[in-house]
Amino acid sequence: MGPANFRQLWWRGGLPAAYTAASDRVCAQWQEDFIRTVLERDLPQLGITIPAATLRRFWTMMAHFHGQKWNAAELARSLGTSEPTTRKYLDILTGMFLVRQLPPWFENVGKRQVKAPKIYVRDSGLLHSLMKLEGVASLEAHPKLGASWEGFALEQVLSVTGDRDAYYWSTHSGPELDLLVFWHGQRLGFEFKYSDAPDLTKSMHVAMEDLKLNRLFLVYPGGQSYSLGPKADLVSIQDLSARLQVLAAEASAT
Repeated sequence: MGPANFRQLWWRGGLPAAYTAASDRVCAQWQEDFIRTVLERDLPQLGITIPAATLRRFWTMMAHFHGQKWNAAELARSLGTSEPTTRKYLDILTGMFLVRQLPPWFENVGKRQVKAPKIYVRDSGLLHSLMKLEGVASLEAHPKLGASWEGFALEQVLSVTGDRDAYYWSTHSGPELDLLVFWHGQRLGFEFKYSDAPDLTKSMHVAMEDLKLNRLFLVYPGGQSYSLGPKADLVSIQDLSARLQVLAAEASAT
């Protein structure tokens, strides 16, 4: 798509017909048709007999839980079903690459750590469609704006590094890290902030120390990238892929 087009990619998602649609209205209609096709045709063809309306409700709930830790009990109460059933629904959408379960990482740091996965709708355009957002302005005014940015930027990282050794880290006492990737022999940490000029927080400093990160990247939508300290960088989403490729080349050289 090109780094300069990241905002359209974020808003419309990466499904080709949605991204290249003639207008946002056409894009929204295609996304709705895609969702209906998945639920009413594709799943039954795979032998999955769950009613389309039930799975649609669950998928929509996933959109509103996007970027949060999996809570089977809360979702089961909302759906009026059992926790094992909600887990089954989650695994179905995960197996179809529609939802991502980001597993937790455990480190021997003497702190109680969160064990549940974090949940993301993998395509940001489908996320916005499921949330019934009508345009970029409605996204920017929505309380899930930050979570939407987190999921989008996370997918951009994993498109380069792969997701085999990707985790998040969270403690019950507060410190956490959006994404931890083991790549080319290094521990890389990522935080995703939708802000004009984000800075390192106490939580990030704790994560760098406890997880022994080789480097921490704070990814944001601004246009400049620069160092925040000896092992931390503020990175524009437009520079992210190139920065990771340079890092990989440096690691291979050594």
